[in-house]
Amino acid sequence: MSAYDAKKHGIAGLRQMAMIREFERRMPLLAEEKLIRGSTHPSVGMEAVAVGVSLALGTGDTIASNHRGHGHCLARGSDPARTMAEILGRSDGYCHGKGGSMHLAVKELGILGTNAIVGAGIGLATGAALAATMQGRDSVAVSYFGDGASNQGVLAEALNLAAIWSLPVLFICENNHYAMSDSFEQMVAQPDLSQRGTAYGVKSVNVDGMNLPKVYEVAAEAVARARGGAGPTLIVADTYRYLGHMAGDTEIYRSVEEVQRWRDRDPIAALVAELTEAGVLSETQWSEMQTEVADEVEAAEQFARNSPFPDSAWATTDVYEETRS
Repeated sequence: MSAYDAKKHGIAGLRQMAMIREFERRMPLLAEEKLIRGSTHPSVGMEAVAVGVSLALGTGDTIASNHRGHGHCLARGSDPARTMAEILGRSDGYCHGKGGSMHLAVKELGILGTNAIVGAGIGLATGAALAATMQGRDSVAVSYFGDGASNQGVLAEALNLAAIWSLPVLFICENNHYAMSDSFEQMVAQPDLSQRGTAYGVKSVNVDGMNLPKVYEVAAEAVARARGGAGPTLIVADTYRYLGHMAGDTEIYRSVEEVQRWRDRDPIAALVAELTEAGVLSETQWSEMQTEVADEVEAAEQFARNSPFPDSAWATTDVYEETRS
């Protein structure tokens, strides 16, 4: 386990969070232009979870994401330009425009896909962990899911099997307090979701999902446990999405005051303050980083806008993997 280092993990994490924030804030605008087919679900405000976990992973590890998954993919190393092209349904996207926002996969990075089916990634990650164990690979799998998916039966089944077989899998519950428009508090009688894992014999922890160093520390410990054969961990990260559930959401189910309380805990601002106090980030460096990130994401958007739509002849390609190594 590598301990959190402000200069190493903090600076890299800050840039990644800033890039995801800039990328995601454009999603509603692109949807308004009708450049995105179907729904898209931005993760503005939740960046510390995806980045903190990804900083603890190795190159051979895998992730399975959910409908709010762009940030998970970008944190794992997906190219912003090809990611944006995929979301816009263009041929230069990772899935040649056929996956879009909610079915984006990058095999070479171990990204098993974002997923429109609530909770579906839980089973995929558990299967990937089982495959790694059976094949003798030193690989860890991660499943990202929300508080809404915590009520899906697949979580109970996956926790049980992962515990029985000591599978190298991390279950990352991003509790952003809303399953679409119903509050988390309305949906569960037991608000401590970590007890879901404890009930199945899975090591379970709660963490402040607005704090990148804390997320990294619990994720790094869980990865080390999994890689060492000690089995799965359930991490419940308390976080919040600043924008609506999807582009066009009226957000009538929550107050402006509530959103502002969470904005006052912004994970990016908090990390900037911490790194500045630690003497590893100056105001000039932060300003330059923001400019670099804005330029990178703007270039990604222009690349995606200029990418052609896929040819209709591609409709039946890439549906099945015909050969296996």
